[in-house]
Amino acid sequence: MVKPSRFISFNAMRIPVSESIVLELIDHHHAEPLFKVVDNNRTHLREWLPWVDYMRSVEDFSRYITLCKKKHQDKIELGFVIMGGDALVGRIGLHYFDHNNKICSIGYWMDEQHTGKGIITNACKKLIHYAFTDLGFNRIEIKCGVGNTKSAAVPERLGFTREGVLRQGEWVNGNFIDLNLYSLLKSEYNQ
Repeated sequence: MVKPSRFISFNAMRIPVSESIVLELIDHHHAEPLFKVVDNNRTHLREWLPWVDYMRSVEDFSRYITLCKKKHQDKIELGFVIMGGDALVGRIGLHYFDHNNKICSIGYWMDEQHTGKGIITNACKKLIHYAFTDLGFNRIEIKCGVGNTKSAAVPERLGFTREGVLRQGEWVNGNFIDLNLYSLLKSEYNQ
C-alpha cells in the first residue's frame, strides 16, 4: 500500500519538467482551459480517445475534475495538466493503481500544436521516477491504439517493452480498436 506521507498532496501542486513545462495537479480552475484545448483539438484527439465527444462544456470538465480529485483522495490515481508557461497544453496522469501488485499506468494527450517537442516524453520521465521511487510501484504500463505511432513512440523512447496487442481492447467512437501494451519494470528503470 502507498504510504500517505509519500503520496503527493494537494499542497504540492507543481512538478517542474523543464524551464518552460510544469505539471500541475488537476483542480477546478483547469476546467475552462481543458475545455478550450479539447474543443480546439477535437479532430486530433477524437481519433484515439473515446471520451472526447462526451466533453462538450466547461461543466463536463468540472464534473470530471471532481472525479479526478476523488480518485486522488482514494489513492487510486494522480491526474495532472501540462502547463507550457501560462497555457494548458495537455494532460497526463498515473492511473489504475493496483496497490496489491504494485502496478499503475500512464495516460496522456497533447494539444496538436505542441506535439513533437518531447514534452510528453519528458513529463513521463518525471512520473515514472515518482511512481517507482516515491510511490513504490514495480510495473508501469502504457497502452495506445495500434497505428497511433506518435503515442507509441513515447514508451519506445523510454525503454518500455512492447508486450503485445490487446485485441479489440477499447471502444473508440463506435468501433473496437486494438491496443499496444507496453511495460517498464522498476528493475529495468534502475539499470
